[in-house]
Formats: sequence, C-alpha cells, structure tokens
Amino acid sequence: MDSANTTNTPLAGNTAAAGGTTAPGKPTATGNTQAAQAAQAAQAAQAAPPAADGEPIRFDTKIAVLLREDLETWQRLNVTAFLVSGLGTELPEVIGEPYEDADGVPCLPMFRQPVLVFEGTKETLKTAHARVLSRSLPRAVFTGDLFATGNDRDNRAAVRAVPTADLDLVGLALYGPKNAVDKVLKGARMHP
Repeated sequence: MDSANTTNTPLAGNTAAAGGTTAPGKPTATGNTQAAQAAQAAQAAQAAPPAADGEPIRFDTKIAVLLREDLETWQRLNVTAFLVSGLGTELPEVIGEPYEDADGVPCLPMFRQPVLVFEGTKETLKTAHARVLSRSLPRAVFTGDLFATGNDRDNRAAVRAVPTADLDLVGLALYGPKNAVDKVLKGARMHP
C-alpha cells in the first residue's frame, strides 16, 4: 500500500468518474464546471463570524467523509487521509491560518472546521455518491481498486477505467452547506 492511493473527482480535473468529460473545466454530466462547483461551495462557505473569547464558532458548512463499514482500521485511516487532501487543494476557504507554538515554531495550517466521519453499507455509499453528484457538491472518491495501486497516475487511471455507476466506492469526502451535506449522508451513521 503506497501513500498515494486516492483520486479526487472532479476536484482534481478528473470529471470522467463523475460522468462527464476528462478535460479540466469542461462540463460534467450535471452541466457544471469545476469553477462553478468551486464558486457554489465558496458562496456556501461564508466565513464564520469572529466570536468573542469563549463563544463557540459556528459554521454554515460541513466537511464530511463517508467510509464503507467493512474496511479494516488501516484502510479507514488511509482512505480518510487521502479523501480530505483533495478538499483543501480545490477549496481554499476550508483551510485555516498557520499554527505556531509558544516558542514561535510554525506549523502548517489545517481545516478551519471539524471533519465529521460517517460509515455505511456499500449501498449507502452508492446512494450518497448519486446524491452528491445530483447536488454538484465538491467531492473526492476512493475506490477499492486504489488499494492495489501505488501512485497518483495509476489511481486516476483506475477510477477513469470504470463507469460512474460501477465504481467500487469505499470512501467519499464532500463539502458544502450543512443541509445539503446532511441530505447526501442520509442513512449513514457517525463513525464509532
């Protein structure tokens, strides 16, 4: 298992797995371009208003990962890590400010909000994938075929070789307005 086992669709320009063309920025089956999807997410991602000290910060958006329930522990961790990596590359509004410890040692920024992890059956994942496509929400997919590849090129080729309806989905990451994400994930349960 190599650490490069993910494919982001259509976030990284591979819209073939989402049922559209393979050329970046060209319409997918839903008629939206990557730019339109990113713009839709950006509009939905209103920055949380500054909270007074001690007040909780609330977000109108949600970052979620849905995993197939039959994955082994190492697979769950690997799939989750790779899926969320696609969101920050295409949706800069989900990334917070860089970290720094008390000694001034800098660290990379991370997501500005929590990532909620869910699990479900193969059927739940397939239904959620259809819903995320119909809502044109930004998403990343991880298929079972990617456990046998060892680099990004082969990952993308493995996804591209399979029609959307036949993808062996083991994970899905998505981002969007809370209510839209909740509707996509209906039937899934929080990961234990």
